[in-house]
Amino acid sequence: MKLLADLILPGNNGETITIVDPVSSTFPNIGSVVVKVLQYFYVLAGIGLLVVILGAGFTLLTSAGDAKAMEKGKKGLTNGIIGFLIVFVAYWLVQLAGIAFGIQSFKDIFG
Repeated sequence: MKLLADLILPGNNGETITIVDPVSSTFPNIGSVVVKVLQYFYVLAGIGLLVVILGAGFTLLTSAGDAKAMEKGKKGLTNGIIGFLIVFVAYWLVQLAGIAFGIQSFKDIFG
């Protein structure tokens, strides 16, 4: 990019052209990339959790006393709750790591 920044085009009175790299101006450091990725990860994890819990609840409701179907529904509900706890703990660990390493939090970046 340094070569392009020093480019002088004919007809612009010898002025150099400044080229702004949109990637480095949007994501100035690795912390901002991680924060942006995690923002979408948590949303997708929440949607996935909702789908798993609704599916498990539907299986429990439609089991009609079938032991295998009830067991499958209970297992799905248990997995959904464990998944929620993992995402919840991960969120707070990321927040604590951000404080410990001086990375901006979600509130600082996204208002």
